[in-house]
Amino acid sequence: MRTSSIGLWALTAGVAAAKTCHDITLEVPVTARNGVFNNIETPETNFDATCFALSSTKQGRNITEMALSGYATVSGVYNISAQYCMPMPTATGAHTLQILTHGMGFDKSYWDLSYNDYNYSYVDYALSRGYHTLSYDRLGIGKSSHGDAKNEIQAFLEIGALAQLTRMVRDGALADLKTPTKIKNPAKIVHVGHSFGSAQTVALSAMYPDLSDGLVLTGWSTSADYMPMFLSGANFQQARLNAKNSDYTGGYFTSADVSSNVYLFFYPGYFDAGLLDYAEANKQPMTIGELLTITGLPTQSKFTGPVYVIDGENDVPFCGGDCSFTGGKGDSIPAGADKVFPSASAFAAYVHPNTGHAINVHYNATGAYKLINDFLGGHGLASKNHQHDHLRHHL
Repeated sequence: MRTSSIGLWALTAGVAAAKTCHDITLEVPVTARNGVFNNIETPETNFDATCFALSSTKQGRNITEMALSGYATVSGVYNISAQYCMPMPTATGAHTLQILTHGMGFDKSYWDLSYNDYNYSYVDYALSRGYHTLSYDRLGIGKSSHGDAKNEIQAFLEIGALAQLTRMVRDGALADLKTPTKIKNPAKIVHVGHSFGSAQTVALSAMYPDLSDGLVLTGWSTSADYMPMFLSGANFQQARLNAKNSDYTGGYFTSADVSSNVYLFFYPGYFDAGLLDYAEANKQPMTIGELLTITGLPTQSKFTGPVYVIDGENDVPFCGGDCSFTGGKGDSIPAGADKVFPSASAFAAYVHPNTGHAINVHYNATGAYKLINDFLGGHGLASKNHQHDHLRHHL
């Protein structure tokens, strides 16, 4: 039964900026074929974390291959913490739902930043265009179920959770919830990702191409050449040794400090310094298992819907700090993703100026939001209950 997959749901509904949001907890059954990395010890100290980064970035070395001792099926029922938002007043027409998957260093609040009265909220902008949104904490992160950092919380288990979550939504599980404001079944579903969330979204489309009607990939490219910059720039520390992340076990890493956060996610001169403090205070970890499996995801997708890729011009992890520089090998680094989607009904790539890896924390974030939602609307994925943009945004 659909309701048996849901289990607990919570509990609060808030109305702000012409929206209604429900915080829910979903019980999601997940099975995945995980790597077993018994040829490497789980890092337990900050010194161990640094040693892992040194081993991972040594030229000519494949740390994943070295650490891998085999494969095992991981299966369980996991709690997924999610937020469902809809515009108010609730429109009567068919709507498109955007499922939002955050990247490393953040949780689901990346999509709905409360800073400066939600002036950087992607959720608010999408709702102003008539969309509904479902953001969630990926497995291992935030209020979702945690697990073993090395052999459990890995990329394919998280992709399995996203696939199951999407099936539950399509099957009407959210509509069955007795929320104060009725959640309706979506007519279409768009998957939107950031960074590692985009990598998972690409893999979802490759493994289950019929689950999505459109893809938006932010802070992502096909290149793994700059991953050593990410691993080095983070200056990993154990998340459990950070007061904000004391409930995590060994092998959950976080960036060291504000300077590391700037290097990974921000472009100096083009963000509010207060937002940097906000991001540092709310930063989230990543697992050694995620880092060992991110480069093993599918590289080709038979997805037939529209695909939009947008990167900050100064993205470090996926562009080495300059997404426009290709050495004469194409229009931009993000544009190279067209080879991943040979069957896409439409493909576009854009380099957003004066922006680092985390687009949502920069002054011109809502300019990117407009481009994303214009693309979706122009390729058959607008909500029929589209309302005129009425929320604050700037280019």
